[in-house]
Amino acid sequence: MLRKRRFLIGGIIVFLVIGYLVFLGFQSSATYYYSVSEFMQPGNLTYGENVRVKGKVAPGSVVQEAVGRVIKFTIVEENKNLPVVYQGVVPDTFKVGADVVVEGQLDATGVFQATQVMPQCPSRYVPVPR
Repeated sequence: MLRKRRFLIGGIIVFLVIGYLVFLGFQSSATYYYSVSEFMQPGNLTYGENVRVKGKVAPGSVVQEAVGRVIKFTIVEENKNLPVVYQGVVPDTFKVGADVVVEGQLDATGVFQATQVMPQCPSRYVPVPR
């Protein structure tokens, strides 16, 4: 009887730990993102808080520095723009005019310091005309 009770208690503990880990996984993957216009509204600016912001890469705004893999660009939506600085390698699908989600923090100077850049895939495939 004591053996069954220990097995039952051990099983419950394992089940609770697995449930907690699943909860943490879903919580981190379900992060909401703001559009540029939502993020730039007065009262919404959160300095030093990790957020995601979605917008289009503005034409003529992409500047890649030769040293250190730093890329600077601006994302826009509805006449609102947000300057972004990212240090790292950008994905191949990153291009001017494409939708992109950036994750990071807004610094005190109003520049978004991105820790991750995620270009959005087009909703449907359009073949190149021949």
